[in-house]
Amino acid sequence: MSSDVPDPTDVEARAVENVRIEDEMEQSYIDYAMSVIAGRALPRVEDGLKPVHRRILYAMGEMGVTSGSSHRKSSSIVGETMGDYHPHGDQAIYDTLVRMAQDFSMRHPLVDGQGNFGSMDGDPPAAQRYTEARMAPIAEELLEDIEKDTVDFSANYDDRLQEPDVLPAAFPNLLVNGSSGIAVGMSTNIPPHNLGEVIDATIELIDDPDATVEDLMDHVTGPDFPTGANIVGRDAIYNAYKTGRGRIRVRAEYELEEWKNGRERIVVTELPFQANKARLVERIAEDVTEGDLEGISDLRDESDRDGVRIVIELKRGANADVVENKLLESRLERTFGVITLALVDGQPQVLSLKETLEEYVAHRREVVRRRSEYELAEAEDRAHILEGRLKAVENAEDVVELIRDSETRSDAKTALRDVYGFSADQADHIVRMQLGSLTSMEAAEIEAEYDDVQAEIERLTEILESEQELLEVIKAELREVKAEYADERRTSILEDEGTVTHEDLIPEEDVVVVMTEDDYVKRMPASQFDPQGRGGKGIIGADVKSGDRVTSVFRANTHDYLLCFTNQGTVYQLKTYEIPEMSRTARGKSAVNLLDLEDDEEITAIVDTDAVDAEEYVTMVTQDGYVKRTAGEEFENILSTGIIAASLGDDDELVDVEVTDGSQDLVIATEGGMTIRFDESEVRAMGRNARGVNGIKLEDGDAVAGLVATEEGDGRALLTVTRNGYGKRTPLSAYSSQSRYGKGLIDIKTDGRNGPVTDVKAVTVGDHLVIMSEEGQIMRTRADEISSVGRNTMGVTVMDVADGDAVASVDVLPAGDD
Repeated sequence: MSSDVPDPTDVEARAVENVRIEDEMEQSYIDYAMSVIAGRALPRVEDGLKPVHRRILYAMGEMGVTSGSSHRKSSSIVGETMGDYHPHGDQAIYDTLVRMAQDFSMRHPLVDGQGNFGSMDGDPPAAQRYTEARMAPIAEELLEDIEKDTVDFSANYDDRLQEPDVLPAAFPNLLVNGSSGIAVGMSTNIPPHNLGEVIDATIELIDDPDATVEDLMDHVTGPDFPTGANIVGRDAIYNAYKTGRGRIRVRAEYELEEWKNGRERIVVTELPFQANKARLVERIAEDVTEGDLEGISDLRDESDRDGVRIVIELKRGANADVVENKLLESRLERTFGVITLALVDGQPQVLSLKETLEEYVAHRREVVRRRSEYELAEAEDRAHILEGRLKAVENAEDVVELIRDSETRSDAKTALRDVYGFSADQADHIVRMQLGSLTSMEAAEIEAEYDDVQAEIERLTEILESEQELLEVIKAELREVKAEYADERRTSILEDEGTVTHEDLIPEEDVVVVMTEDDYVKRMPASQFDPQGRGGKGIIGADVKSGDRVTSVFRANTHDYLLCFTNQGTVYQLKTYEIPEMSRTARGKSAVNLLDLEDDEEITAIVDTDAVDAEEYVTMVTQDGYVKRTAGEEFENILSTGIIAASLGDDDELVDVEVTDGSQDLVIATEGGMTIRFDESEVRAMGRNARGVNGIKLEDGDAVAGLVATEEGDGRALLTVTRNGYGKRTPLSAYSSQSRYGKGLIDIKTDGRNGPVTDVKAVTVGDHLVIMSEEGQIMRTRADEISSVGRNTMGVTVMDVADGDAVASVDVLPAGDD
């Protein structure tokens, strides 16, 4: 570098200020946040527009691309907007332009688009070079009178041009079209509303400034989405209007139709606002495929340009109410979170319905006042000129002669001012007049115009001097907009009669639930199985695949909430109606879709949650003879992944569970035919993670088969069923009570024909038994069909089990249940 050229870095700073880096970063971030909040993300309360929307509309107005012009290439509009007002990238501008043209996004689109502007299926719009646009008629109402000094202007980004800070907005666009946006640390989500309702509420507020939100809701009944659908419940709407925040449930519009062959179908004709139709159909199909949604045979999207039509065909015999409710729970109902956040005097503020309309009315009051002042000044200027013209007409000959005698136009103006007292503007206008303007007919026209201008001046003066007259103007203009653009509501308001649960739609009935070793599960109505005499073979109850076997069968009610205890000591909660209902010959559905079972984990005991009170106990027994009691209150909150019910020793398994009240006796039965009865108080209550205490002393090779809780005088008998299909009933009174951890007494002989004990139950004479074999044969018989005999006997044939098959499980249908 030449020594004559100064080093640009060798400059002494005027001042150096030491600043903590965290303070500088904090202030810089705040400045950035406010820039995003005010300059991009949030709408102004007055016109409901963000800067990019406002700049697009203003640019279109300046270009003359109004509703009366021909369409213009979108790329041209985007280019003009970006070049003059919004230097933030063409894609952001085009995306905004597209949204303003979508009739499924805007309640009253502000842009009239021509070409592909996207769809409800989430299809993207065509490139901006292929689409055309112009301003929609209602958008011109936002720009109306902008040339009459009605709003403030600021310099654009490069100081070449002026752009409006806000548009005059002849209607409350913030509520009519809504808005959404995410700023730094805050967001807005304002639903669209019906134009006529919003205008009526605005007029109501003008007439009665003390009107409450409830009063305004007599007009604005709720959001009115462009896609229609239904809002469920009015309380959420009121909360949103009262506080500026709320969560509104929006439900699709659909109807249930009778179809061919006695089948039914659900036809969806309107979707919740902002729902992606293609994705919705895809997700319903996935639910059906994965088994989460049953009863659907076919699904089609028959939508066209005329509207939405999604057809959901139901299987023959499917419960339409159940399918409908499941669809509502998962896909056809969504929540719209209302956050009425907008810029008020440059600051973000959450507004109630009343506050929003008050801000709009204040804006329109200012617009009409400034417009009236502008028009009054113009009218007064025009009246001044007309006064000069009338005076010139009265002195036509002298005025003409004076002008003709003047050497220059400037001399003529001076002479007119000096001789007749004309002002400079009047003199300039008279000099420029044509001679034809001095005729008597022209004079009459001037006088008529002068009278009209004077009347206009009086009207404008009255508006400016009277607040009431100014408000009347606002109301009249709002009524004109309503008459021109308002239409019927599209979104209906449904009364919230409480959430209809899936359970409410399920018929309450007793069912038989079957589970297999490979975790297949299903339910069947218990009424499908007619009682047989003992010793029968039964009928097919499950199509068990090769290598699998039935492990348990139990009775439940479709409305029961069940605690499912597994052999590994875990407990899960299951709703009976969630188990799929299938035919007798069906295999079932994999339980992994219902319960988060581990490998080799089987359900060994079922307890109805209605039977468990906080002060009662869940009493468990394991294969190795351990027994424990745990307070019922510890089973109130069951995770979807299950919770520990009991800790088990190596190779031990949980076998059976009973609910006890603290004063009963426990009867433990073993596979080898032994039983022991003792007072449950001998087993202290302990936590879920405990292992328990010894309940019965087992012989080598023996294992616990089941548990029964009883009390003196209950009149029940102990039903014992063996693996080979034999069994007996013995009064429980025949089992004398002894201390815990004894060998017990012989209950049934298990040598030879009987085989080991499979299950024990406490029964009364009127009970019915449901017995199932490992190969899927099921039999229902009456308990009194089985002989009542003493202990230490062989018993009788209960079920004729085929060679290679064995009794898997027994359950009881209590007396009186069908």
